[in-house]
Amino acid sequence: MNEARQLWEWREKIANLYYEVRSSTDVVAAWGLWCDTRSTLFRDHPQSPIESADRKAFEGPTTFSYDPSLRLTVQLVPVTPERITVATGADGDLSMHAFSRTTGLEARLGGELTLYWIEGYGGGVFLPFVDATSGTETYGGGRYLLDTIKGADLGGVRPDGALVLDFNFSYFPSCAYSSRYVCPLAPSGNRLKGAVRAGERLPVSKR
Repeated sequence: MNEARQLWEWREKIANLYYEVRSSTDVVAAWGLWCDTRSTLFRDHPQSPIESADRKAFEGPTTFSYDPSLRLTVQLVPVTPERITVATGADGDLSMHAFSRTTGLEARLGGELTLYWIEGYGGGVFLPFVDATSGTETYGGGRYLLDTIKGADLGGVRPDGALVLDFNFSYFPSCAYSSRYVCPLAPSGNRLKGAVRAGERLPVSKR
């Protein structure tokens, strides 16, 4: 299978996984499926960000235990559509603009987050963040919660205007695993003062 077909298959598996997560009425079971499926893909799939020589010994991404208190409901307010351009190596520049900011995280996490729309053909929602665990318990460059172009879509805004952000599904960008990748990281406005001990974390041996 050539590289394009491999990537197509990887994207399909990720999209199907998030569809199952969104469709499940048992959030903890859906999170368990998310953890197990990602572990299998990272270990076995040719598009894994893990270097091929290390995959057999790789047990899967390490996560915090599921914390229901970090499944949070927010409202979204419009923001000035500030445009950001990020260099992503061989893939060229990535442009995105802010389109909404949360209200409802400050009391729990010490800040609010801006949601970005990645420009270009099709576009997509992108939500990266840094928190008090970044660089000690989690990857120093921050984590992603939503990246809908890549299939990481936990569901959009509900009819009542609310959006559920489940930080238990936050994950490391590929550049956390390999220098082959150059990833867009969290802008300065997406830094939470609180510690988000949910989602992907560094193994204890790497802290």
